[in-house]
Amino acid sequence: MKTNKIIFYVTTGLLSLLMLFSAGMYFFNHAEVAGMFKSFGYPTYIIYPYGLAKVLGVVALWFFRGKAINEWAYAGFFFAFILAIFAHVMINDGAQTGAIVALVLLIASYVFSKKINE
Repeated sequence: MKTNKIIFYVTTGLLSLLMLFSAGMYFFNHAEVAGMFKSFGYPTYIIYPYGLAKVLGVVALWFFRGKAINEWAYAGFFFAFILAIFAHVMINDGAQTGAIVALVLLIASYVFSKKINE
């Protein structure tokens, strides 16, 4: 049981840091992120709401464990990471590694959250 908790906290912590760093980029380095969004063909007006959604998702992962909002946060991150992987693959910029790492951390966090809540 203790190993499961350690794995959960490490993976969730790393995922949270990755998401908060990403949201920070969205808020504080808007010009670079806007260029990236334009290369994807996405509108730039979604940058700030998407950054806010990432922060709220991290809050839901930590403070609403075992509740429906927590499940929605995991689902939202899952779809965001899958779409990010495919977006980077489609424009062939080779930057999908971060999304793949985030997806692996997300899956591990989810699996071990279920194991410690059993």
